[in-house]
Amino acid sequence: MATNSSGGKTYYKTGEPALVKGTYRLARHIDSTTCSPSEVERQIPLSAGETIPPCKSCKTGAYWSLEKFG
Repeated sequence: MATNSSGGKTYYKTGEPALVKGTYRLARHIDSTTCSPSEVERQIPLSAGETIPPCKSCKTGAYWSLEKFG
């Protein structure tokens, strides 16, 4: 299920379904890592119901936030 942070943003974890169609942005990795994904790798388009993927760069679990609807 989506998680709320202290900043009021909603984050979606790797393995969860995307609730809406849109562009999602990598917020942070679930576990500590030295991964430094490129700006392109930090954004992913998803359709509603698609599974939130791991980080494109290192393939580890991550939290993503909805950046743009549609």
